Amino acid sequence: MPDPRFERFFTGKARDFLIRAIDLALEEDGPDLTSMAIFAPTDRLTASIVAKEEGIVAAGLPIANLVIDRMGQTGVCDLTFHAADGDRIPDRMVVATLIGPAVTLLKAERVILNFLCHLSGIATMVARAVAALAGTKTRLLDTRKTLPGLRYPEKYAVLCGGGVNHRIDLAEMLMFKDNHIDRAGGIPQAMAALRKAYHGRMKTMPPVEIECRTLAEVAQAVAESPKRLMLDNMDRETMAQALALVPAGIETEVSGGVDLDALAGIGALGPDFVSVGRITHSAKSADFSMLLKETVAS
Repeated sequence: MPDPRFERFFTGKARDFLIRAIDLALEEDGPDLTSMAIFAPTDRLTASIVAKEEGIVAAGLPIANLVIDRMGQTGVCDLTFHAADGDRIPDRMVVATLIGPAVTLLKAERVILNFLCHLSGIATMVARAVAALAGTKTRLLDTRKTLPGLRYPEKYAVLCGGGVNHRIDLAEMLMFKDNHIDRAGGIPQAMAALRKAYHGRMKTMPPVEIECRTLAEVAQAVAESPKRLMLDNMDRETMAQALALVPAGIETEVSGGVDLDALAGIGALGPDFVSVGRITHSAKSADFSMLLKETVAS
């Protein structure tokens, strides 16, 4: 059965990017000349994808279906999933079984595992970070610190781990960062430039987030009534003072060099969000392997 969360996320642009990433991965590997020399076209294998660690949060299992489909082998392969994306799974659990032509499974093996290991590693790190925020209102956000071409799969993995997606691209949210503010001459001037550039030219203007480095900038940003206010690289004391200045109705986000060990303390201060780049750019790959054995004809 299709995974509902996977199918909801990977539609439209997101699915296009995923398909392009899969096609590129298959193209990078080229033809499997070794397997083609050893196995006959009629030889079939049974492949078991096995977790080699406990406590893994699975992410990306349905990509196996897409890999087989992009190889034009959907009709000759049988895939069975024993876990769903977002599940916690024990060590040595078989999460999927694939039966199909040997040359197909041997070529697909590394592509499937590369996606599964990378995305599950992200989901696992996210789950640990979310657990650190348990009992607070603060939600974990990802960033755009993603591998080129893999932003959509990586952000999907964040959802599987219990996190929340920040903007997918630069157009989804208008964010004033330090270089924008400094160039404009301040937060009020930056907002004036934004209104001049887009007011009346866009049917619906994307929400605005303003990055603040000081308490003075927080006060200026609050006066502009943005959707969200980012507290950038503030120490705990300054962060607490800044949060006290923000009225209800404006979201708050803590960002900048956030260590996972600091999450519980940040959550205790009560921001709406905390964004952590390392959950995508520094997550350790999960450990899965694919065990293959010859399928005996009945």
